[in-house]
Amino acid sequence: MPLRLFLTSGDLMADRRFEFARDLQLKGDLPAAADLIEQAIELAPDFTSAWFTLGEIRQQLGERDKAIAAFREARRCDPGDQHGARLHLIRLGDTEMAEMPKAYVQALFDQYAPRFEHTLVNDLGYRAPSLIFKAVLAARGAAKKPALFKRAIDLGCGTGLAAAAFARQVDHFIGIDLSPGMIKEARATTLYAELEVADMIEGLRSKADASANLVVAADAFVYLSDLAPVLTEARRVLVSGGVLAFTLETHDGSGIVLGEGLRYAHAAEYVRGALAKAGLKLLTLEPASPRIENNEPVRGIVVVAEKT
Repeated sequence: MPLRLFLTSGDLMADRRFEFARDLQLKGDLPAAADLIEQAIELAPDFTSAWFTLGEIRQQLGERDKAIAAFREARRCDPGDQHGARLHLIRLGDTEMAEMPKAYVQALFDQYAPRFEHTLVNDLGYRAPSLIFKAVLAARGAAKKPALFKRAIDLGCGTGLAAAAFARQVDHFIGIDLSPGMIKEARATTLYAELEVADMIEGLRSKADASANLVVAADAFVYLSDLAPVLTEARRVLVSGGVLAFTLETHDGSGIVLGEGLRYAHAAEYVRGALAKAGLKLLTLEPASPRIENNEPVRGIVVVAEKT
């Protein structure tokens, strides 16, 4: 789900040139599109959307240095980085691995909120919530413990698909999402006792120690690079014997990489180490594809851990 954001330059002529350039880009006439974008930038030097799109076009043309220069300008014009220029700079090898700009994640999900569920389930075969649900049931069954939870926290809750999967297992569901648009959709489901607009770590930090029996994150940790802060907070809010379950995208190498789809992929060994450091006992770590992308199953893992 690429973000297609437009922030006006405030100059009608520059905006029009940008629109024509976007049409040419989509038709594949990249040199002409770049030329028109540069004309728009001459008229409005702080035109964030134009600088960002110029970076994309230069990237498509294989002009790495020019792409880097354009993405840097996009960040200069908008330090909050709603377009996610920093992520492209990471992919181009210009800057070190870093967390995603909050403004970018919020803009991405606000944009998709009204059609998010339909796109994910029908077009991308999304099944992260059902993977987590089955993994939790299996882990609790193996431990001869009931898969019933008094209080659960759904991190990056989106439109409420994880709450729907666990509806019969949870008495009191709390949903946390950075996108107000997603929270609005989640509220309409009536599956949540509480909902709040916050990033995952901030949301957890506002919760009391040992106040949850289950924490789930369906396809949400793919927007975090370093998992240590969220795992540490999840452990703190869980009761003894409480369960944390999540899906991730993964890769064959070591550590963390930023994938083509601008989501982080975490190596299985990294995940094992991060859980151990956070003081969580690993119960399940299995290969599982959470979605389809470009007609291929995305490589993923489903993880269940416990606070001992």
